Amino acid sequence: MPEFSYTAIDPKGREKTGRVAADSNEEARAKLTERKFYVVKVEHSHKPSSKRGRSLFGPKKLGSKELTLFTRQLSSLVQVSPLEEALRTIGTQNEKEYVRDRIASVHSGVIEGQRLAEAMRREPASFPPLYRAMISAGESSGTLPDITERLAGLLERQAEMRGKLISALAYPIVLALVAILVVALLMIAVVPKVVEQFDDVNQQLPFVTRVVIGISDFLASWWWAIAALLVMLAVIGWRALKEPKFKYRFDGFMLRTPFLGRLLRDLNAARLARTLSTMVASRLPILEGLRLTTSTISNAVLRKASEDMVETIRGGGSLSKALKNTGVFPPMLVYLTASGEASGQLDDMLARAADYMEREFDNFSSTALSLLEPLIIVLLGGVVAVVILAILLPILQLQNLAGL
Repeated sequence: MPEFSYTAIDPKGREKTGRVAADSNEEARAKLTERKFYVVKVEHSHKPSSKRGRSLFGPKKLGSKELTLFTRQLSSLVQVSPLEEALRTIGTQNEKEYVRDRIASVHSGVIEGQRLAEAMRREPASFPPLYRAMISAGESSGTLPDITERLAGLLERQAEMRGKLISALAYPIVLALVAILVVALLMIAVVPKVVEQFDDVNQQLPFVTRVVIGISDFLASWWWAIAALLVMLAVIGWRALKEPKFKYRFDGFMLRTPFLGRLLRDLNAARLARTLSTMVASRLPILEGLRLTTSTISNAVLRKASEDMVETIRGGGSLSKALKNTGVFPPMLVYLTASGEASGQLDDMLARAADYMEREFDNFSSTALSLLEPLIIVLLGGVVAVVILAILLPILQLQNLAGL
């Protein structure tokens, strides 16, 4: 349906601007008149295309940082100003055009008389179903400021954990890639130049030198084939992960991996506990929240576990029993959930479980990194030492022969 931009005066004498969806200019004016607005101007809204506001796949959505900032701003402003004014203020103050467009779309829905959760349905990619469900619950219960405050806290904690995961993995990955690049350059560019000096030597070269020369010749001659093979394997792996059965087995393997598996399990368990704690505190149905959360889990094994939890609870089971039956969540989460159900403080115990698992993640990642970083450095040093040894041994051999 087309949209029309308008300028009007509300019953309190304040100037209002926004957009209204209508089939014609007359219908747009009629809708505004029904809301007792004095219409100053109505014109068809022609949104100019913007490279900053669009991507190759359509309009850009709000990222996790933008959504977190929007929620925090909304939670602060709705406590001191009307919702419509809060949305307008947030939209006009943002520097990014695509963010202003997404918020303006929601603002237009609210201006048209829709509830905030309904207006957010206009931008489903920017506002996930679970987010809209919590907003809807806040509007229904009249506790929207409290709900947005909890939502802002939840999103900020999730962003913090994502940042910690990236920090935990980025340095060793970059270090490993640099190590591989250094070794490859040594073998392809340096070693061939050095071993040319031994071509006229009639003595048999040491075994280490012959092995290094063989590897160097192979890499120098077939590096393009190795690169093509790696690209082909990456494409095959990417396509294989589209198959549910293969992805389930691969994700299960990732969870069993000593270092990465522990990180993935604790992060997902902490996120689940934090989300459930927020929903319980907001008086939202756990079953509905679990169903909405399941679709956001990328790991197939954990997603299947969440689906099984939904079925267990739907059948009359408790949350702690559902967590225990999956067999993939930390025992501490199961124990604290059972304690919360028994004491009637489920939201508080789930929040404590999330805090505990996040601290465990911090401690475990710090310990693992303190061991992984020097291990990579030692391996790189060992490879470089072998290459240098392979070069020096023939030189020492020639010196010994010359001395004789």
